[in-house]
Amino acid sequence: MMPTKPILIYGTTWCPDCRRAKQFFGEHRVQYTWVDIEQDDAAMTEVERINGGKRVVPTIICPDGEILTEPSNDELAAKLGLHATAQHAFYDLIIVGAGPAGLTTAIYTAREGLNTLILEKSAAGGQVANTQFLENYPGFDQGISGAEFAGRLTNQARKFGVELLQATAVEDISREGLYLRVKTSAGNEYGARAALIATGSRYRRLNVPGERELIGAAIHFCATCDGPFYKGKDVLVVGGGNSGFQEGLFLQQYAHNITIVEFLPEVKASKVLQEKVAEQANMAVVPNHAIQTFQAERGKLRGVEVQDRATGEVKVWHPDGVFIFAGLSPNSDFLPAEIQRDRTGFVVTGPTLETTMPGVFAAGDVRAGSTKQAASAAGEGATAAIMIREYLHGQ
Repeated sequence: MMPTKPILIYGTTWCPDCRRAKQFFGEHRVQYTWVDIEQDDAAMTEVERINGGKRVVPTIICPDGEILTEPSNDELAAKLGLHATAQHAFYDLIIVGAGPAGLTTAIYTAREGLNTLILEKSAAGGQVANTQFLENYPGFDQGISGAEFAGRLTNQARKFGVELLQATAVEDISREGLYLRVKTSAGNEYGARAALIATGSRYRRLNVPGERELIGAAIHFCATCDGPFYKGKDVLVVGGGNSGFQEGLFLQQYAHNITIVEFLPEVKASKVLQEKVAEQANMAVVPNHAIQTFQAERGKLRGVEVQDRATGEVKVWHPDGVFIFAGLSPNSDFLPAEIQRDRTGFVVTGPTLETTMPGVFAAGDVRAGSTKQAASAAGEGATAAIMIREYLHGQ
């Protein structure tokens, strides 16, 4: 059961396990209070008291008083009451990924009586759950928050008997004769007659010096998750597409000043979003600039080196935090070589959405040629359900 009041996390900005715990709670939209013990002497003393004189981070205080020190994701999932093992060993269909594509497929297949299991490495809803507001999804004329939309889809799937395991990553899919074998990172294995890859995509990293060290500390990919940490501060948003502009507008409720930087000479955000940003006195857009380096020192951001691509001049900006929305990379790294991908890693399918491994289909953002929109992902999910039904009838 989800906690009703915030969890308290004692940690440091440079600690990778602290960043992992914060990311886990963010993905599952669990509220928490973050305390940097290097900035709070009383907090440091409390951590030492709890851990017998040792400075162990993260030290997490749960609402029921239980204390977790350096917990794994499995331990965090157990604390949140997330089931780690499926009810059965074999299913008609196993779906990997619980975004709009996977959930829509599950709704269709479960309604037709197919025993359906969804395995999701994070939280149900996928990337759309962290979108502040959807204004272009058909049927919601007043718009809808990403979290509410994800919740409705999840509830609808469960209504039809879909079994859903969250915080459960898949590490391999293989074919064994007539059946498929799906293995999770926890070591559990499940059999299926068919499978759907609907793992979506993730925000692409810049891969410049300093980025990796600062992810989760001063560099973020989710304004909804980490925006509250920048109340009254200056933030830099990297990416001039719709995502960058939307998240920049969302950050307004927290940040003092917001600068959107775009690598290309012109931004790609819609005209409506560009007009909204232009109306904001505390927002600026800087195109044709490239991030060169994030200056990092013990997990803290000291500056951002940015090159003006027109003149070659290198400047140093000093934002308090950075949010990156610079395109998408597919979540396909776990797939075996038998499943073909294009040069950028997106899964290649035929006209029936079947991959190069018989009985394994793909839909949504992870699929090569998809349009990377929630509405089209749901549409592909419905199509995949029909194609999977036809495939199973032919077995």
